[in-house]
Amino acid sequence: MSIADSRQFIKSVKLKPENFFLIHYSCQNLNDENEALSPRITSIAINHYATGQSVSYSTHSIAEELRIPRDEVLQRFDEVELELLGQFYKFIRDRRDKYWVHWNMRNLTFGFEHLEHRYRALGGRDACVIAVEQRLNLNDLIADRYGADYAKHPKMLMLMEKNGGRHRDFLEGKEEAAAFSNKEFLRMHNSTLSKIGFFSSAMRKLVSGKLNTASKGFGIALDKLFESRIAKAVGLFATFITILVGLWQSILWLNGK
Repeated sequence: MSIADSRQFIKSVKLKPENFFLIHYSCQNLNDENEALSPRITSIAINHYATGQSVSYSTHSIAEELRIPRDEVLQRFDEVELELLGQFYKFIRDRRDKYWVHWNMRNLTFGFEHLEHRYRALGGRDACVIAVEQRLNLNDLIADRYGADYAKHPKMLMLMEKNGGRHRDFLEGKEEAAAFSNKEFLRMHNSTLSKIGFFSSAMRKLVSGKLNTASKGFGIALDKLFESRIAKAVGLFATFITILVGLWQSILWLNGK
């Protein structure tokens, strides 16, 4: 079943939270300054929404597994990246039917196609394709719920500021590019983990109606009201009254026979 909008998304998450994973990754500079034709993948993080557990694949950990010294990582990055992506695709192979929540992973420049392309470019032959209808852009879902102006640009960072503040490990694009050049792979990975953690938190707040945004308006206020505990209590009370009225009418009908 494909999910068309934020309302259907929230309903589906509440019904079967175990079917949702969040994903994010970091890579080399996205412009043409790379020595390769496409940016190298440096780390990938995945979070299972229902359990809150995360798995990740990073340059520094893969290099350690392959016994590659830090000073040789850039020269032998093909080996590291291929192993990193190979482990990632082994993980998702049996989970392709799940929903994958991401942040603007839209295309070959930055997205699922970019991951697939890098794996194939390095010689990988068994990339698992996640169907387009199983990919859900958290940015679009929030915009659908709260309007396109739910946060100023850059939206990710501004939304983070409104919901607990910027994480100490968070790096912006230019900072990640500098970290790669300086061989600060652990720093890049920590940034990826901080973002996947934020996405998980933002998704929970979106589902519960507690996400803080810059959006204003009567319609949004109503949405938050009807998703609150008070609204649920009112609904339960109304149901109880309906049952009592029904019973009373039944008694009157029986007495009138």
